[in-house]
Amino acid sequence: MSVEELNQEIKKRRTFAIISHPDAGKTTLTEKLLLYGGAIHLAGSIKSRKTQRHAVSDWMEIEKQRGISVTSSVLQFDYDGCRINILDTPGHQDFSEDTYRTLMAVDSAVMIIDVAKGVEAQTKKLFKVCKQRGIPIFTFVNKLDRYGKAPLDLMDELENVLGIRSYPMNWPIGTDGNYKGVYDRHKKQIELFDADSTHGQKARTSVTGSLEDAKFAELLGEEAHETLVEDIELLDTAGEKFDLDKIARGELTPMFFGSAMTNFGVQNFLEEYLRLAPPPAARKSSDGVIQPDDENFSAFVFKIQANMNPAHRDRLAFIRICSGKFERGMSVYHEKTDKMIKLAQPQQFLAQDRQIIDEAYPGDIVGLFDPGVFSIGDTICDANHKFKYEDFPVFPPEKFARVQAKDTMKRKQFVKGIMQLTQEGAIQLFQQAGTGMESYIVGTVGTLQFEVLEYRLKNEYGVDIIMQMQPYEVARWMIYRDGTEVTPASLKGADRGMFVYDRRENPVLLVNNEWALGWIVDNNPELELHAVPIDKKQV
Repeated sequence: MSVEELNQEIKKRRTFAIISHPDAGKTTLTEKLLLYGGAIHLAGSIKSRKTQRHAVSDWMEIEKQRGISVTSSVLQFDYDGCRINILDTPGHQDFSEDTYRTLMAVDSAVMIIDVAKGVEAQTKKLFKVCKQRGIPIFTFVNKLDRYGKAPLDLMDELENVLGIRSYPMNWPIGTDGNYKGVYDRHKKQIELFDADSTHGQKARTSVTGSLEDAKFAELLGEEAHETLVEDIELLDTAGEKFDLDKIARGELTPMFFGSAMTNFGVQNFLEEYLRLAPPPAARKSSDGVIQPDDENFSAFVFKIQANMNPAHRDRLAFIRICSGKFERGMSVYHEKTDKMIKLAQPQQFLAQDRQIIDEAYPGDIVGLFDPGVFSIGDTICDANHKFKYEDFPVFPPEKFARVQAKDTMKRKQFVKGIMQLTQEGAIQLFQQAGTGMESYIVGTVGTLQFEVLEYRLKNEYGVDIIMQMQPYEVARWMIYRDGTEVTPASLKGADRGMFVYDRRENPVLLVNNEWALGWIVDNNPELELHAVPIDKKQV
């Protein structure tokens, strides 16, 4: 394939994650983008009980029951000559690790803000990650069909709370909770939406025209029309200037107003996003920066998901293609094992619907059947050019539990399930020093992961577990400065916490609080403590 053809494919790609606080409408917006992309004909709202339809992107049973997303799902569709890869991320803070890894695989992010609640706690955290990565952030103010904050107040909030200036791409027309349409600042036109009669299941029809057109003054009513003219004037004279470079650096966020539930402003957002968002970017590696149009294929694994199809007990590794062309059945170099592996059965997704693909390009997300060779952060590349993409940062665990199988006869299934969930990155696994193999110490970032662990072991592996929460809140990886081995016997005060080993047999101490940690440091002057494994970066 020529460089020119490869470049054409790269230009078509848009890969983004949707981030927000739980309940801001992330999964609903994902659904509606698919609706406009022609990928689904009827959109299913999370909340809608009238129709027992669940959102397409929530495929795991526990997600359908709770109405929350616990794993990132990957969705692909085409719109207006672009190939779009959406990564829907879990909003709940207990799953922020999964979200963080997902953000490593995208070129931009869409931040959803609930018009009534403004910037919430989890939004701040996720925004910070995007900011660190310097990726463009697009803001979609959602739920305009309800009572909420004034648009200008939300702009102030973005600036004061997140420290980012905003440029409204469109502006809502009407009054609080009763908005009739939007004014598109780029096209300089009004778009008024017809009443929503399908509860958001079908695309909204609308009429468009100029701000000066007397017909619209009549349709809107004099007061609403005057307010709109004044607002636009204020934005044009006192607001931020549109600056694509600032957007690309993540210093200015294009802002859109709409309602995912009723399809208000969704299409306008999608089209503008595709116009402004960046195509796949270059990535840092051990061999310098790798450009997407490099002819040699390369990708990294950012997510592993077991049991997407319970009938087959399969395991998929999700890769983000970074350079070159991917072809079905190609053999690639796997940096971690130093071996060549064949990439069979590559798949693309519409949630749980998958199709085998023959080729893919930089920016695309592909699922590979994983016989157990891949782990998160692995690089795969062409054997002619071997290198490694930079490591993913890791989160220190904060919650701990002792976990064992209720029925010792199911030990084998228990170990298999625990290992798979560890490889997925959902939990961190430790083994207590001096104890047998019948129980493990599991570390997580939040308590909700324990529920998911229990649920999945029971439903996917048929294992009931006994779980005892542990009082520890701090984990520290330990080394002696002189390189000698840290053992329970050599460590003064090891009994003040729990001495465990991680999967790579590195010694780790779990303690209740920072005070206990201080005592250990004072009494072991040769000891170095690390919040994450020594070869990893902390988030």
